[in-house]
Amino acid sequence: MKWTKIRIKTVTEAEDIIISDLYDIGLEGAQIEDKVPLSPLEKEQMFVDIAPQAEEDDGIAYLSFFVEKNDDTDVDGIVSGVRQVLNDISSYMDIGEGSVTVDETEDLDWINNWKQYFHQFYIDDLLVIPSWEKVSEEDKDKMILHIDPGTAFGTGMHETTKLCIRAMKRYLKPGDRILDVGTGSGILSILAIMYGAGYCAGTDLDPCTIEAVKDNKTANNIKDDAFDLIIGNIIDDAATQATVRERIGDKGADIVMANILAPVLIALAPVIPDFMHEGSVLITSGIINDKKHDVAAAFEAAGLKVEEINDLGEWSSVVAKKI
Repeated sequence: MKWTKIRIKTVTEAEDIIISDLYDIGLEGAQIEDKVPLSPLEKEQMFVDIAPQAEEDDGIAYLSFFVEKNDDTDVDGIVSGVRQVLNDISSYMDIGEGSVTVDETEDLDWINNWKQYFHQFYIDDLLVIPSWEKVSEEDKDKMILHIDPGTAFGTGMHETTKLCIRAMKRYLKPGDRILDVGTGSGILSILAIMYGAGYCAGTDLDPCTIEAVKDNKTANNIKDDAFDLIIGNIIDDAATQATVRERIGDKGADIVMANILAPVLIALAPVIPDFMHEGSVLITSGIINDKKHDVAAAFEAAGLKVEEINDLGEWSSVVAKKI
């Protein structure tokens, strides 16, 4: 299938009005390219774990619309309509250059386009590398995590994941049993096993994690019986809770990890001590800085002792212990 790509060069202030007016003439699903940084609230709502490198905002924006090309498509008429809309808008506001370019493109690989933004990187002494890149000769003797997030969150690029990994390395003991709530692509569980954990049970609500975890376990030579994935809600689903208890044992987990947003951590607080024993450690992240004290208070109210709070960028990690 072929598509016509209509790309508009404008300014960020005009994005919304242009998209809205072009929607009225039948163009939908705008692809926006700009350098406007996400606000803390937007980051919390989106929890973007795969993000392009931030550049200084220059006020320029590119809006792209894709039209399926077939015998019934009047591309010239559509482009003429776009130019008319831009002309009308420019009469009452600045739209910048307002230029329009038209290209033909083959089938669009929407699922894999994000891969252009994800390349190998280091977390301290750990090399994280996607499945589509090769390990260089000079890196072959390093600790290496092969990761392909697929459609599930979790590459290690996000500050929240880095905070969890660093805390895990401080508290993990050989043979520990791990509960990983909201495991996503399985990165934290896989790393825990690589660093010496004896067993991991990961929970997640999203069935998309099944294939991502399976692929990442294979890529890192993780044995099937070392890391089990449980699909379900540990907060309020009795069947999920029973399965978790069966997998981690009556004693409970030595370490619980949860890289989830603050409201979910607060809801998790009254439940999670039931899956811990005296001395167990709870490592959490995914917390916007200004909510870290709310999360810490929820843990204290659940009978846990907050051991440390660490920040990285706009994100925080809260570590607590069952006493």
